[in-house]
Amino acid sequence: MRLVLPLLLLALAVYVAVCALVFFRQRSMIYFPQSFEGGTVLALGGGARVGVTLHEQPGTSAVIYFGGNAEAVGYSLPELQAAFPGQSLYLMHYRGYGATPGEPTEAGLFSDALALYEHVRARHPQVTLVGRSLGSGIATRLASVKPVDRLVLVTPYDSMASAASHHFPWLPVRLLLRDRYDSASYAAKVNAPTTVLVAERDEVIPRASSEALYRSFRPGLATFHLVPGVGHNDISLREITGK
Repeated sequence: MRLVLPLLLLALAVYVAVCALVFFRQRSMIYFPQSFEGGTVLALGGGARVGVTLHEQPGTSAVIYFGGNAEAVGYSLPELQAAFPGQSLYLMHYRGYGATPGEPTEAGLFSDALALYEHVRARHPQVTLVGRSLGSGIATRLASVKPVDRLVLVTPYDSMASAASHHFPWLPVRLLLRDRYDSASYAAKVNAPTTVLVAERDEVIPRASSEALYRSFRPGLATFHLVPGVGHNDISLREITGK
């Protein structure tokens, strides 16, 4: 017994140290800023400076795109042009990504998303939000507080805690997370028709998490599409319109 107790205390100390390391370094585990040569920095309301990749078209319709945590969104422009022909496209670079200054946090990215939405809405009365992976949390929250014509979510999750717990079941993730991206809590407040695209072989977001988000929308508002034979990173944005 004199040997067991010190070993248990040592194991506990190591576990607490790992939890502390994850708590203080978690944002480096969530966000992977990517460089991108190009884009435009917009000076928006509230002093926000947001980098975007733009594809402007005449007309009333526009798409705002929020990408994944390791995505240089500018490279997704051709796919979005194919999925939304004839519409203006605004691809938001997160803080620390591309041309946008700063460090990424949930509060900061949502603040930038709000500012960009107001900028786009003033020019285009019909706005579609597209969120992929990490960006699905931003898009869902934005659609819960602002009028949009359509919401499209690609490989989404019900909450960051749910997705992270799948990968780290031995950690008290729900206690440690600072950026929570609790999409399920916002989904019930969304009024826009919503499309949920899920990769059959998604190795990052568990299907149960995507299905839980789908069930969080009001009955009849969202449609669920399982895309066969693809994984998290190779699901095509062309699936948005079935092209």
